[in-house]
Amino acid sequence: MADVHDKKTRSYNMSRIRSKDTKPELLVRKFLFSKGFRYKLHDKTLPGKPDLVFPKYKTVFFIHGCFWHGHEGCKYFVMPKTRTKWWDEKINRNKKLDVEHFKQLKEMGWKIVSVFECRLKPKRRERTLNQLAMRLVK
Repeated sequence: MADVHDKKTRSYNMSRIRSKDTKPELLVRKFLFSKGFRYKLHDKTLPGKPDLVFPKYKTVFFIHGCFWHGHEGCKYFVMPKTRTKWWDEKINRNKKLDVEHFKQLKEMGWKIVSVFECRLKPKRRERTLNQLAMRLVK
């Protein structure tokens, strides 16, 4: 099935999607900062440019969008009905890169915490944020 938008509209829509400073990421950052944890943002020297880097704890956090990282079994991940093949390839490439980056980071001695945006929805938010803080100090 062809795209429902013309090229200009699609380009504009895609340009509005953030890769940094997303709402879920800001939520995690503000919570952890309020608990006294200090971090670096999007360290370009590390594989995958983790969203949050905690050098003191040798831990990195990735806050993933359920759609962009193909969160299996999640209601927020629904394959688009248009350009399905293209989207499937894109999302699978994201998942493959995640695996590669995680492997490289582990080899470098980093602990990795990955959280999907659905875990930060209001019903699960408090529990998830507290679990993230606990994972840092373990």
